[in-house]
Amino acid sequence: MAHIIVVGNEKGGSGKSTTSMHVATALARMGHRVGTMDLDLRQQSLGRYIENRSAFCKANGHTLATPSYVNLPDVAPEEVPEGQNLSDYRLSLAIQMLEPDSDFILIDCPGSHTRLSQMAHSLADTLITPLNDSFVDFDLLARTRPEDGTILGPSVYSEMVWSARQTRARAGLPPIDWIVTRNRLGSQQMHNKRKVGEALGKLSKRIGFRVAPGFSERVIFRELFPRGLTLLDLRDIGTDRLNLSNIAARQEVRDLITVLALPNVKVKF
Repeated sequence: MAHIIVVGNEKGGSGKSTTSMHVATALARMGHRVGTMDLDLRQQSLGRYIENRSAFCKANGHTLATPSYVNLPDVAPEEVPEGQNLSDYRLSLAIQMLEPDSDFILIDCPGSHTRLSQMAHSLADTLITPLNDSFVDFDLLARTRPEDGTILGPSVYSEMVWSARQTRARAGLPPIDWIVTRNRLGSQQMHNKRKVGEALGKLSKRIGFRVAPGFSERVIFRELFPRGLTLLDLRDIGTDRLNLSNIAARQEVRDLITVLALPNVKVKF
C-alpha cells in the first residue's frame, strides 16, 4: 500500500502548496513513484503548480521528475453506494486511481475545514502542518491566555487531528506521524521566534507532534511557481551558479525530507 502524506492547515497562506510540491518532487527525483491530489477544489494551487511544470518542460525541452496528479472524479449522487458519503466516496476513488502506481500519495488540503479534509486526515500516515512562525498561526493548534501565553487547550484543528487518530486506531491502522513545520522564519523579531518555539515545544509534548524547520520567507519560492519548478530543479535547467539564498533554501528542503523519516527514503540530493 502507498504511504499517504497529508499536508494540512486550516489557515491559508502558510505555504502548504509550496511544501507539498517540494516534498512530492523531492521524492520523485529520488526515484519514488509519487501520486498527488489537491482537495482545495476552488484554488487548486498544487494542481496548477504541476500543470505549470508540465507546460514549462514541454516548452523548453526539459525532462524533470514530476509527480503524477489526479483530480477527484465526478460522481453523480445516484452512483454513491448506499450508506456512503459522496465526498468520502470521491476521495476513496481517487486513492484507488493512484495507489497501484504510487509508493507515496501526497494530499494537499484546503485552508479551511471541509469534509474532504477531515477524511484525508484520517488516511494520513504522515501529517505535515506548515505553520507561519507567529502566535496568530499558533492559535491554529491551541488556545492561549493573552496575558501570559498559557496554553488553555487544543484548538478545533488539533481536535480534528485527535479525532482522525482515534478513527485510525479503531481501524487497526498505525498512528499518524504528525510534523509541524515552522515556515516563514525571518531574521528579525528574535524574541518572538524564541517564544513561539518554546510554546510549540511545550504543546508538542501535550498533543503529540514533532516540530521541524520549514521554509524561510524567500522571493525564490514565488518566482518558481509560474514555471512549476522547485529549488531542486535549478541546476537541471541550466542554472549553474546558485546564490547563497538558493543554496540555503535547498538545504531547508533537504532538512525537511530528512526529518520526515519516510519509509524507504534515503535523502540524496
